[in-house]
Amino acid sequence: MRHLSCKNWSPILARMACFALLTLLMTGTGCRNQQQPASTTNSKPPALGATVIFPEHGAYTGAYIDFGETEDDVSLEAIEKFETMVGKHQAIIASSSYWGKQSFPSKSVEIIARHGSLPLLFWSPWGAPFAEERPPDDFRLENILAGKWDSYIDKWGDAARAVNRPLLVAWGLEMNGSWFPWSGVHYGGGQPLAPDHPQQFAGPELYKQAYRYVVARVRARGASQILWLFHVNNYSLPTAPWNSIANYYPGADYVDVLGMSAYGKLFNDMPWGSLAAVMDSAYQQLCALDPLKPVIMAEYGVGEFPRAGNKATWVTEALENLESRYTRVKAAVYWHERWQNKDETYSNLRINSSPEALTAFRQGMAKPFWVDTLVAR
Repeated sequence: MRHLSCKNWSPILARMACFALLTLLMTGTGCRNQQQPASTTNSKPPALGATVIFPEHGAYTGAYIDFGETEDDVSLEAIEKFETMVGKHQAIIASSSYWGKQSFPSKSVEIIARHGSLPLLFWSPWGAPFAEERPPDDFRLENILAGKWDSYIDKWGDAARAVNRPLLVAWGLEMNGSWFPWSGVHYGGGQPLAPDHPQQFAGPELYKQAYRYVVARVRARGASQILWLFHVNNYSLPTAPWNSIANYYPGADYVDVLGMSAYGKLFNDMPWGSLAAVMDSAYQQLCALDPLKPVIMAEYGVGEFPRAGNKATWVTEALENLESRYTRVKAAVYWHERWQNKDETYSNLRINSSPEALTAFRQGMAKPFWVDTLVAR
């Protein structure tokens, strides 16, 4: 879950998330030092118009690097500083693009792409102040499907085509949660679509229609270098069957990559849980959607809470499990950020929140499994 959601959680939502995490900890099932110096790789950008290929062996490195309150103030300085700190080039760099800004983030994309990284854009249909737990605004799904935002979609697609760089785009992420205004809970939720279709529910079905509509429209503008990411949260909220991950899947024709958000402890009142405990169920569900599509950790991380658990151990185990246990994971994007919560506590996900955590990350990322150079065709 991204920081725009986390830092503004209501007490009720936080308690519900804690319950969901505890449930995952109890029910999750399997699916089969000294700091050493490391140097970053000078990675050349893929050729214009190329398509990125996920590695057959290993997984791409990736990070979101605290690009400001709206997650879109991308700078080369921030990227290079992070890479120097962790000792590894980042094959994927994440940032956001909001419908409320009515623009394509050409500058951000160029900075990331020229650096030799794949831009991952969280393309979110909402307006300012970009705060969760608000009802749908003018970018509501019905308005999108009615054509109200066709001009914006077309301009965004035209700009993406003009940049002509490989892109990974997550439209309407974490839709199986309740915190974003495109969630199915705001569009009829679990109401059956029709008496003769009792297993099709109003909320997920409308989301799927909107996802397909947007993807088809952008493709029609010629932005064929985009890989479309179906990006879910690791648990559904509410936990009702209608709100399952599978019910939101737009289909193989509209999705190129499967991905999820999965975090360890983020707040004082949350339980401690390993990455394996919190991602296992969602991983199983994503793998079941398609036998071949690559799976990525579109967001992962953990806060620094020494009294609850050891962050360095969490990081070490997370990277080991991504390598050995979750074999379909082909990229992992660490969420490197620190923020203050409403109760004046801090959630410090930065990988250098302690020297031990940074060392664990550097050592894990130094393994050949973690691929820092993009492969493209």
